[in-house]
Amino acid sequence: MNISVIGTGYVGLVTGTCFAEMGHNVICVDIDETKVNNLKNGIMPIYEPGLEEMVVKNANENRLHFTTDIKEASEKSTIHFIAVGTPPGADDAADLRFVQEVARQLGQTMTADYNIIVDKSTVPVGTADKVSAIIDEEIKKRNIDIDFDVVSNPEFLKEGTAIDDFMNPDRVVIGADSERGRKIMHSLYAPFTPSHERILMMGVRGAEMTKYASNAMLATKISFMNEIAELCEKLDVDIEDVRHGMGSDSRIGYEFIYPGCGYGGSCFPKDVKALVRMAAENDVPYNVLDAVEIRNQRQKERMFVKINDFYNGDVSGKTFCMWGLAFKPGTDDMREAPSLQIINDLVNAGAIVQAYDPVAKETAAIDIPDEWLDDGRVKILDDQYQSLESSDALILVTEWKQFRNPDFNYIKDKLSAPVIFDGRNQYDPELMASFGITYSGIGRTRSDS
Repeated sequence: MNISVIGTGYVGLVTGTCFAEMGHNVICVDIDETKVNNLKNGIMPIYEPGLEEMVVKNANENRLHFTTDIKEASEKSTIHFIAVGTPPGADDAADLRFVQEVARQLGQTMTADYNIIVDKSTVPVGTADKVSAIIDEEIKKRNIDIDFDVVSNPEFLKEGTAIDDFMNPDRVVIGADSERGRKIMHSLYAPFTPSHERILMMGVRGAEMTKYASNAMLATKISFMNEIAELCEKLDVDIEDVRHGMGSDSRIGYEFIYPGCGYGGSCFPKDVKALVRMAAENDVPYNVLDAVEIRNQRQKERMFVKINDFYNGDVSGKTFCMWGLAFKPGTDDMREAPSLQIINDLVNAGAIVQAYDPVAKETAAIDIPDEWLDDGRVKILDDQYQSLESSDALILVTEWKQFRNPDFNYIKDKLSAPVIFDGRNQYDPELMASFGITYSGIGRTRSDS
Protein backbone atom coordinates (compact mmCIF):
# COMPACT_ATOMS: atom_id res chain seq x y z
CA MET A 1 0.00 0.00 0.00
CA ASN A 2 1.03 3.63 -0.50
CA ILE A 3 1.07 5.46 2.81
CA SER A 4 1.81 9.00 3.88
CA VAL A 5 2.64 9.86 7.49
CA ILE A 6 2.41 13.53 8.36
CA GLY A 7 4.60 14.36 11.32
CA THR A 8 7.98 12.75 12.03
CA GLY A 9 7.93 13.03 15.78
CA TYR A 10 8.08 10.00 18.01
CA VAL A 11 4.85 8.39 16.83
CA GLY A 12 5.04 9.36 13.17
CA LEU A 13 8.61 8.27 12.59
CA VAL A 14 8.13 4.90 14.29
CA THR A 15 4.84 4.32 12.48
CA GLY A 16 6.18 5.15 9.04
CA THR A 17 9.36 3.15 9.52
CA CYS A 18 7.56 0.04 10.73
CA PHE A 19 5.09 0.11 7.83
CA ALA A 20 8.03 0.39 5.44
CA GLU A 21 9.67 -2.55 7.18
CA MET A 22 6.57 -4.60 6.34
CA GLY A 23 6.91 -3.80 2.64
CA HIS A 24 4.71 -0.73 2.17
CA ASN A 25 5.75 2.41 0.30
CA VAL A 26 5.86 5.21 2.88
CA ILE A 27 6.41 8.95 2.59
CA CYS A 28 7.00 10.78 5.86
CA VAL A 29 6.25 14.51 5.89
CA ASP A 30 7.47 17.23 8.22
CA ILE A 31 7.56 21.02 7.97
CA ASP A 32 10.99 21.09 9.63
CA GLU A 33 13.40 21.13 6.70
CA THR A 34 16.44 20.50 8.89
CA LYS A 35 14.84 17.42 10.43
CA VAL A 36 13.85 16.08 7.01
CA ASN A 37 17.37 16.58 5.63
CA ASN A 38 18.85 14.89 8.68
CA LEU A 39 16.52 11.92 8.26
CA LYS A 40 17.54 11.60 4.63
CA ASN A 41 21.10 11.32 5.90
CA GLY A 42 20.22 8.79 8.62
CA ILE A 43 20.38 11.28 11.50
CA MET A 44 17.60 10.65 14.02
CA PRO A 45 15.69 13.44 15.81
CA ILE A 46 14.97 11.15 18.77
CA TYR A 47 16.65 8.29 20.60
CA GLU A 48 14.82 4.99 20.26
CA PRO A 49 16.64 1.63 20.29
CA GLY A 50 16.72 0.04 16.84
CA LEU A 51 15.08 2.95 15.04
CA GLU A 52 18.14 4.36 13.28
CA GLU A 53 19.09 1.02 11.75
CA MET A 54 15.55 0.40 10.52
CA VAL A 55 15.21 3.89 9.03
CA VAL A 56 18.51 3.62 7.14
CA LYS A 57 17.71 0.13 5.87
CA ASN A 58 14.27 0.99 4.50
CA ALA A 59 15.44 4.30 3.02
CA ASN A 60 18.24 2.47 1.21
CA GLU A 61 15.74 -0.09 -0.07
CA ASN A 62 13.58 2.75 -1.42
CA ARG A 63 10.49 2.05 0.69
CA LEU A 64 10.86 4.96 3.11
CA HIS A 65 11.06 8.57 1.94
CA PHE A 66 11.12 11.96 3.65
CA THR A 67 9.82 15.28 2.37
CA THR A 68 8.53 18.69 3.43
CA ASP A 69 5.98 18.66 0.58
CA ILE A 70 2.63 17.35 1.81
CA LYS A 71 1.21 17.68 -1.73
CA GLU A 72 3.77 15.23 -3.08
CA ALA A 73 2.99 12.76 -0.30
CA SER A 74 -0.80 13.01 -0.50
CA GLU A 75 -0.88 12.64 -4.29
CA LYS A 76 1.15 9.43 -4.11
CA SER A 77 -0.77 7.85 -1.21
CA THR A 78 -4.22 6.50 -0.41
CA ILE A 79 -3.80 6.08 3.34
CA HIS A 80 -2.76 9.19 5.24
CA PHE A 81 -1.71 9.05 8.89
CA ILE A 82 -1.95 12.28 10.89
CA ALA A 83 0.77 12.04 13.54
CA VAL A 84 1.39 15.65 14.53
CA GLY A 85 1.56 16.94 18.10
CA THR A 86 -1.49 17.69 20.24
CA PRO A 87 0.12 19.58 23.13
CA PRO A 88 -2.00 20.83 26.03
CA GLY A 89 -3.31 24.35 25.53
CA ALA A 90 -3.62 27.05 28.16
CA ASP A 91 -6.82 25.39 29.42
CA ASP A 92 -5.20 21.89 29.38
CA ALA A 93 -7.40 20.80 26.47
CA ALA A 94 -5.57 19.14 23.58
CA ASP A 95 -4.49 21.74 21.02
CA LEU A 96 -5.81 20.53 17.66
CA ARG A 97 -4.44 23.32 15.47
CA PHE A 98 -1.80 21.09 13.87
CA VAL A 99 -4.25 18.24 13.27
CA GLN A 100 -6.76 20.59 11.69
CA GLU A 101 -4.13 22.21 9.48
CA VAL A 102 -3.02 18.81 8.17
CA ALA A 103 -6.65 17.91 7.49
CA ARG A 104 -7.04 21.15 5.54
CA GLN A 105 -3.95 20.46 3.45
CA LEU A 106 -5.01 16.88 2.74
CA GLY A 107 -8.38 18.12 1.56
CA GLN A 108 -6.59 20.51 -0.78
CA THR A 109 -4.17 17.97 -2.25
CA MET A 110 -5.56 14.39 -2.21
CA THR A 111 -6.13 12.96 -5.67
CA ALA A 112 -7.06 9.26 -5.24
CA ASP A 113 -10.70 8.31 -5.78
CA TYR A 114 -10.83 6.90 -2.24
CA ASN A 115 -8.67 7.86 0.73
CA ILE A 116 -8.41 6.87 4.37
CA ILE A 117 -7.31 9.55 6.79
CA VAL A 118 -6.06 8.05 10.04
CA ASP A 119 -5.94 10.01 13.28
CA LYS A 120 -2.81 8.52 14.87
CA SER A 121 -2.30 11.50 17.16
CA THR A 122 -3.96 11.33 20.55
CA VAL A 123 -7.08 13.44 20.07
CA PRO A 124 -10.26 14.14 22.06
CA VAL A 125 -13.52 12.39 21.32
CA GLY A 126 -15.18 14.02 18.32
CA THR A 127 -11.95 15.00 16.54
CA ALA A 128 -12.59 12.65 13.62
CA ASP A 129 -15.85 14.48 12.95
CA LYS A 130 -13.99 17.81 12.86
CA VAL A 131 -11.29 16.40 10.58
CA SER A 132 -13.93 14.97 8.26
CA ALA A 133 -15.78 18.29 8.07
CA ILE A 134 -12.57 20.21 7.25
CA ILE A 135 -11.55 17.78 4.50
CA ASP A 136 -15.05 17.72 3.04
CA GLU A 137 -15.11 21.52 2.92
CA GLU A 138 -11.78 21.69 1.09
CA ILE A 139 -12.76 19.00 -1.43
CA LYS A 140 -15.98 20.86 -2.24
CA LYS A 141 -13.95 24.02 -2.93
CA ARG A 142 -12.02 22.05 -5.57
CA ASN A 143 -15.29 20.90 -7.16
CA ILE A 144 -14.03 17.32 -7.61
CA ASP A 145 -15.37 13.92 -6.59
CA ILE A 146 -13.18 12.29 -3.94
CA ASP A 147 -14.44 9.77 -1.40
CA PHE A 148 -12.79 9.34 1.99
CA ASP A 149 -13.16 7.96 5.50
CA VAL A 150 -11.62 9.28 8.69
CA VAL A 151 -10.67 6.55 11.16
CA SER A 152 -9.07 6.56 14.59
CA ASN A 153 -6.05 4.34 15.20
CA PRO A 154 -4.53 5.39 18.55
CA GLU A 155 -0.94 4.42 19.29
CA PHE A 156 0.13 2.44 22.35
CA LEU A 157 3.89 2.70 21.96
CA LYS A 158 6.20 2.73 24.97
CA GLU A 159 9.31 4.83 24.54
CA GLY A 160 12.31 2.54 24.67
CA THR A 161 10.42 -0.44 23.22
CA ALA A 162 8.44 1.30 20.47
CA ILE A 163 9.71 -0.82 17.57
CA ASP A 164 8.73 -4.07 19.26
CA ASP A 165 5.43 -2.59 20.43
CA PHE A 166 4.53 -1.71 16.84
CA MET A 167 5.82 -4.88 15.20
CA ASN A 168 4.34 -7.18 17.87
CA PRO A 169 1.37 -5.30 19.33
CA ASP A 170 -0.69 -6.67 22.20
CA ARG A 171 -3.68 -5.04 20.49
CA VAL A 172 -4.48 -2.76 17.56
CA VAL A 173 -7.45 -0.47 18.11
CA ILE A 174 -9.21 0.67 14.95
CA GLY A 175 -12.17 2.99 15.08
CA ALA A 176 -13.99 3.10 11.75
CA ASP A 177 -17.62 3.82 10.88
CA SER A 178 -17.60 2.37 7.36
CA GLU A 179 -17.17 -1.24 6.30
CA ARG A 180 -14.78 -0.22 3.54
CA GLY A 181 -12.52 1.59 6.00
CA ARG A 182 -12.59 -1.35 8.42
CA LYS A 183 -11.56 -3.86 5.74
CA ILE A 184 -8.63 -1.81 4.47
CA MET A 185 -7.34 -1.01 7.96
CA HIS A 186 -7.70 -4.67 8.95
CA SER A 187 -5.70 -5.69 5.87
CA LEU A 188 -3.02 -3.12 6.71
CA TYR A 189 -2.50 -4.44 10.24
CA ALA A 190 -3.15 -8.16 9.68
CA PRO A 191 0.57 -9.00 9.04
CA PHE A 192 1.44 -7.49 12.43
CA THR A 193 -1.17 -9.57 14.23
CA PRO A 194 -1.31 -13.23 13.10
CA SER A 195 -3.74 -13.70 15.98
CA HIS A 196 -6.63 -11.65 14.61
CA GLU A 197 -8.31 -11.18 17.97
CA ARG A 198 -5.63 -8.58 18.61
CA ILE A 199 -7.30 -6.28 16.09
CA LEU A 200 -10.11 -4.56 17.94
CA MET A 201 -12.69 -2.94 15.71
CA MET A 202 -15.01 -0.30 17.12
CA GLY A 203 -16.59 3.02 16.32
CA VAL A 204 -14.42 6.08 15.82
CA ARG A 205 -15.46 7.72 19.08
CA GLY A 206 -14.83 4.51 21.00
CA ALA A 207 -11.27 4.36 19.70
CA GLU A 208 -10.65 8.01 20.56
CA MET A 209 -11.81 7.44 24.13
CA THR A 210 -9.93 4.14 24.49
CA LYS A 211 -6.58 5.89 24.18
CA TYR A 212 -7.32 8.43 26.91
CA ALA A 213 -8.95 5.91 29.20
CA SER A 214 -6.01 3.50 28.89
CA ASN A 215 -3.39 6.10 29.77
CA ALA A 216 -5.51 7.50 32.58
CA MET A 217 -5.88 4.03 34.11
CA LEU A 218 -2.12 3.41 34.02
CA ALA A 219 -1.46 6.83 35.51
CA THR A 220 -4.03 6.08 38.21
CA LYS A 221 -2.25 2.86 39.19
CA ILE A 222 1.05 4.73 39.53
CA SER A 223 -0.45 7.56 41.57
CA PHE A 224 -2.32 5.12 43.81
CA MET A 225 0.88 3.23 44.61
CA ASN A 226 2.73 6.44 45.30
CA GLU A 227 0.05 7.46 47.76
CA ILE A 228 0.18 4.08 49.48
CA ALA A 229 3.99 4.37 49.59
CA GLU A 230 3.80 7.65 51.48
CA LEU A 231 1.41 6.08 53.98
CA CYS A 232 3.78 3.12 54.34
CA GLU A 233 6.58 5.48 55.33
CA LYS A 234 4.43 6.96 58.07
CA LEU A 235 3.45 3.51 59.39
CA ASP A 236 6.93 1.92 59.12
CA VAL A 237 5.78 -0.54 56.44
CA ASP A 238 7.93 -1.61 53.49
CA ILE A 239 6.08 -0.85 50.25
CA GLU A 240 7.87 -3.75 48.53
CA ASP A 241 6.04 -6.23 50.76
CA VAL A 242 2.76 -4.51 49.94
CA ARG A 243 3.52 -4.42 46.21
CA HIS A 244 4.23 -8.15 46.09
CA GLY A 245 1.10 -8.87 48.09
CA MET A 246 -1.02 -6.78 45.74
CA GLY A 247 0.60 -7.80 42.47
CA SER A 248 0.07 -11.50 43.10
CA ASP A 249 -3.67 -10.85 42.80
CA SER A 250 -4.43 -11.60 39.14
CA ARG A 251 -7.11 -8.90 39.15
CA ILE A 252 -4.43 -6.30 39.90
CA GLY A 253 -1.16 -7.64 38.48
CA TYR A 254 2.36 -6.26 38.83
CA GLU A 255 2.37 -3.80 35.94
CA PHE A 256 2.44 -0.10 36.85
CA ILE A 257 2.35 -0.59 40.61
CA TYR A 258 5.95 0.45 41.18
CA PRO A 259 6.15 3.53 43.40
CA GLY A 260 8.61 6.22 42.40
CA CYS A 261 9.26 9.93 42.08
CA GLY A 262 6.40 10.51 39.64
CA TYR A 263 5.54 9.80 36.02
CA GLY A 264 6.40 12.03 33.08
CA GLY A 265 6.69 11.79 29.32
CA SER A 266 4.56 12.86 26.41
CA CYS A 267 1.42 10.85 27.19
CA PHE A 268 0.33 10.40 30.79
CA PRO A 269 0.55 14.03 31.99
CA LYS A 270 -1.14 15.63 28.99
CA ASP A 271 -3.69 12.85 28.47
CA VAL A 272 -4.89 12.97 32.08
CA LYS A 273 -5.18 16.76 31.80
CA ALA A 274 -7.08 16.47 28.53
CA LEU A 275 -9.47 13.87 29.97
CA VAL A 276 -10.09 16.12 32.98
CA ARG A 277 -10.89 18.93 30.57
CA MET A 278 -13.29 16.74 28.56
CA ALA A 279 -15.05 15.76 31.77
CA ALA A 280 -15.37 19.38 32.87
CA GLU A 281 -16.75 20.44 29.48
CA ASN A 282 -19.44 17.77 29.75
CA ASP A 283 -20.33 18.47 33.42
CA VAL A 284 -18.97 15.13 34.61
CA PRO A 285 -17.26 15.10 38.05
CA TYR A 286 -13.60 14.13 37.72
CA ASN A 287 -12.63 13.38 41.31
CA VAL A 288 -10.41 10.39 40.52
CA LEU A 289 -8.59 12.00 37.60
CA ASP A 290 -8.02 15.22 39.51
CA ALA A 291 -6.54 13.24 42.39
CA VAL A 292 -4.25 11.34 40.01
CA GLU A 293 -2.78 14.57 38.68
CA ILE A 294 -2.40 16.16 42.12
CA ARG A 295 -0.68 13.08 43.54
CA ASN A 296 1.77 12.90 40.64
CA GLN A 297 2.84 16.50 41.11
CA ARG A 298 3.16 15.93 44.84
CA GLN A 299 5.31 12.88 44.17
CA LYS A 300 7.80 14.89 42.14
CA GLU A 301 7.97 17.50 44.92
CA ARG A 302 8.31 14.85 47.65
CA MET A 303 11.80 13.89 46.53
CA PHE A 304 13.07 17.33 47.46
CA VAL A 305 11.13 17.25 50.72
CA LYS A 306 12.72 13.91 51.66
CA ILE A 307 16.20 15.21 50.83
CA ASN A 308 15.66 18.55 52.56
CA ASP A 309 14.29 16.89 55.70
CA PHE A 310 17.31 14.59 55.85
CA TYR A 311 19.56 17.65 56.02
CA ASN A 312 17.35 19.34 58.63
CA GLY A 313 15.86 21.78 56.19
CA ASP A 314 19.07 23.18 54.77
CA VAL A 315 20.69 21.86 51.56
CA SER A 316 22.43 25.12 50.68
CA GLY A 317 26.04 24.49 49.72
CA LYS A 318 25.41 20.76 49.26
CA THR A 319 26.33 19.03 46.01
CA PHE A 320 24.10 16.22 44.75
CA CYS A 321 24.97 13.60 42.18
CA MET A 322 21.91 12.76 40.07
CA TRP A 323 21.74 9.56 38.03
CA GLY A 324 19.11 9.76 35.30
CA LEU A 325 17.45 12.75 33.66
CA ALA A 326 15.05 11.30 31.05
CA PHE A 327 11.54 10.59 32.30
CA LYS A 328 12.15 6.85 31.85
CA PRO A 329 14.95 4.56 30.63
CA GLY A 330 15.31 3.82 26.92
CA THR A 331 14.61 7.37 25.75
CA ASP A 332 16.04 10.88 25.75
CA ASP A 333 12.57 12.39 26.28
CA MET A 334 12.56 15.09 28.97
CA ARG A 335 8.89 16.06 28.75
CA GLU A 336 7.45 16.33 32.28
CA ALA A 337 10.52 14.50 33.61
CA PRO A 338 10.63 14.34 37.45
CA SER A 339 14.34 15.21 37.30
CA LEU A 340 13.49 18.75 36.21
CA GLN A 341 11.32 19.36 39.26
CA ILE A 342 13.96 17.92 41.60
CA ILE A 343 16.75 19.97 40.01
CA ASN A 344 14.65 23.12 40.20
CA ASP A 345 13.87 22.61 43.89
CA LEU A 346 17.45 21.80 44.83
CA VAL A 347 19.02 24.72 42.96
CA ASN A 348 16.47 27.17 44.30
CA ALA A 349 17.38 25.95 47.78
CA GLY A 350 21.06 26.71 47.16
CA ALA A 351 22.35 23.27 46.19
CA ILE A 352 24.49 22.17 43.24
CA VAL A 353 23.50 19.27 40.98
CA GLN A 354 25.94 17.08 39.04
CA ALA A 355 23.86 14.95 36.69
CA TYR A 356 24.48 12.06 34.34
CA ASP A 357 22.18 10.32 31.86
CA PRO A 358 23.29 7.81 29.17
CA VAL A 359 21.39 9.50 26.33
CA ALA A 360 19.51 12.60 27.54
CA LYS A 361 22.41 15.02 28.00
CA GLU A 362 21.51 17.26 25.05
CA THR A 363 17.74 17.19 25.49
CA ALA A 364 18.07 17.86 29.22
CA ALA A 365 20.25 20.92 28.62
CA ILE A 366 17.41 22.49 26.62
CA ASP A 367 15.10 22.43 29.66
CA ILE A 368 17.59 23.66 32.25
CA PRO A 369 18.14 27.43 32.54
CA ASP A 370 21.29 28.53 30.70
CA GLU A 371 22.51 30.55 33.68
CA TRP A 372 22.47 27.45 35.88
CA LEU A 373 24.57 25.56 33.34
CA ASP A 374 26.88 28.54 32.78
CA ASP A 375 27.62 29.21 36.46
CA GLY A 376 27.90 25.53 37.42
CA ARG A 377 24.83 25.24 39.60
CA VAL A 378 23.87 22.37 37.29
CA LYS A 379 26.51 20.26 35.56
CA ILE A 380 25.63 17.54 33.07
CA LEU A 381 28.59 15.18 32.94
CA ASP A 382 29.70 12.46 30.54
CA ASP A 383 30.41 9.71 33.07
CA GLN A 384 28.22 8.37 35.84
CA TYR A 385 31.09 7.96 38.30
CA GLN A 386 32.52 11.38 37.48
CA SER A 387 29.26 12.85 38.71
CA LEU A 388 30.03 11.45 42.18
CA GLU A 389 33.12 13.63 42.58
CA SER A 390 32.76 16.12 45.47
CA SER A 391 29.12 15.10 45.97
CA ASP A 392 27.37 14.77 49.31
CA ALA A 393 24.69 12.29 48.20
CA LEU A 394 23.44 10.31 45.21
CA ILE A 395 19.89 10.73 43.86
CA LEU A 396 18.65 7.99 41.51
CA VAL A 397 15.89 9.35 39.27
CA THR A 398 15.82 7.18 36.11
CA GLU A 399 16.23 3.41 36.38
CA TRP A 400 18.65 2.80 33.52
CA LYS A 401 20.03 -0.75 33.57
CA GLN A 402 23.60 0.44 34.10
CA PHE A 403 22.54 1.96 37.43
CA ARG A 404 21.20 -1.32 38.83
CA ASN A 405 24.50 -2.83 39.95
CA PRO A 406 27.00 -0.01 40.41
CA ASP A 407 30.22 -0.17 42.44
CA PHE A 408 28.81 0.61 45.88
CA ASN A 409 32.24 0.64 47.50
CA TYR A 410 33.29 3.34 45.04
CA ILE A 411 30.07 5.26 45.72
CA LYS A 412 30.72 5.11 49.47
CA ASP A 413 34.29 6.33 49.07
CA LYS A 414 33.38 9.23 46.77
CA LEU A 415 30.39 10.64 48.66
CA SER A 416 31.33 12.93 51.53
CA ALA A 417 28.71 11.20 53.68
CA PRO A 418 27.38 8.13 51.85
CA VAL A 419 23.67 8.65 51.29
CA ILE A 420 21.46 7.39 48.44
CA PHE A 421 18.02 8.81 47.76
CA ASP A 422 16.45 6.19 45.51
CA GLY A 423 13.55 7.59 43.50
CA ARG A 424 12.88 4.25 41.81
CA ASN A 425 13.44 1.73 44.62
CA GLN A 426 16.22 0.02 42.70
CA TYR A 427 18.38 -0.86 45.68
CA ASP A 428 17.86 -3.08 48.70
CA PRO A 429 18.00 -1.23 52.05
CA GLU A 430 19.73 -4.15 53.81
CA LEU A 431 22.38 -4.37 51.08
CA MET A 432 22.99 -0.62 51.35
CA ALA A 433 23.41 -0.94 55.11
CA SER A 434 26.00 -3.69 54.59
CA PHE A 435 28.05 -1.21 52.53
CA GLY A 436 27.68 1.46 55.17
CA ILE A 437 25.42 3.59 52.98
CA THR A 438 22.38 5.39 54.36
CA TYR A 439 19.44 4.63 52.11
CA SER A 440 16.11 6.38 51.55
CA GLY A 441 13.63 4.99 49.01
CA ILE A 442 9.97 5.56 48.21
CA GLY A 443 7.91 3.85 50.88
CA ARG A 444 10.87 1.69 51.93
CA THR A 445 11.98 1.12 55.50
CA ARG A 446 14.96 3.45 55.73
CA SER A 447 18.38 1.98 56.46
CA ASP A 448 21.03 3.94 58.33
CA SER A 449 24.70 3.10 58.05
